[in-house]
Amino acid sequence: FTLCKENLETLEAISYMAAALGVLPSDFTYAGIKDKRAITYQSMVVKKVSPQRLKEKTAEFEKRGMRLSQIRSVSEPLRLGRLQGNHFDLVVRNLRPHGASDTHSSGASTQSRLAALVKEAVENVEARGFVNYYGPQRFGSGQSVQSDPVGLALLKEDMVAAVRLFFTPEEGDDPQSHAKRHFLQTDNAKESLALMPLSKARERLMLRALNRFGTGPDGCTQAWLSLPHSMRVFYPHAYCSRVWNEAVAHRLATLGHSARRGDLVWMKEGQKKVEDTGETSSPQIHVVTDQEEQEGVYALGQV
Repeated sequence: FTLCKENLETLEAISYMAAALGVLPSDFTYAGIKDKRAITYQSMVVKKVSPQRLKEKTAEFEKRGMRLSQIRSVSEPLRLGRLQGNHFDLVVRNLRPHGASDTHSSGASTQSRLAALVKEAVENVEARGFVNYYGPQRFGSGQSVQSDPVGLALLKEDMVAAVRLFFTPEEGDDPQSHAKRHFLQTDNAKESLALMPLSKARERLMLRALNRFGTGPDGCTQAWLSLPHSMRVFYPHAYCSRVWNEAVAHRLATLGHSARRGDLVWMKEGQKKVEDTGETSSPQIHVVTDQEEQEGVYALGQV
């Protein structure tokens, strides 16, 4: 089926649907996580639920900001990354030209300046490209502890630290932060579970496991294992994404915006190596030579 959601995290939507359908969150498979602050569409597969059962629940799901369409039976689950790509329609609100403090400018004049600036920005991207950094969606925006330190703790197999980082509360006294703060202060998973909002699937799954197995190293390991695989891998992936961002930023600062000797580049179809006289019939990976760097044979976008 196709899930359309608004102002909901993917995992939050799955948690609600799983409870309504009487299945586990791990029975849902999908190719990736979508933004919360957007109207998003994505394909999903759920096991042990018939198309008719899903159709019966659509009205209930719509009350929570979820719409289901293209409901049908399929022969296999989805896998993370199993998609050709994403498509975005972006809306940018409250645009103003830089330094737009002249209140006497006419609306038409401001609009024409904005149109010119947007045109210039688009042309710059077309000519020079842009750095495909991972953004706040991957790390969590506005959080006291973002996802990548949790991922690093997991990669170090320090499960207790990973759990305590995961339960670091935000400032303020909203129910979720209150429950997290109570857990860190008391180590009482049972009481914290009672305080945790029902919509917080990951937190509740982990607190149930911590209540059952304890809050020591083994209990914290069981708490992480209580999460579906697709939820667990999000945190190590976030750390890998942070490493990518730091590596790209360092590379651009030290080596600039051109392909350099030793870079691995993706050769375009029909593109020839400098020392080659034959034709290249299909794309392949190539190591940039000194001569190719000097002659600017490859663009940064091919690295």
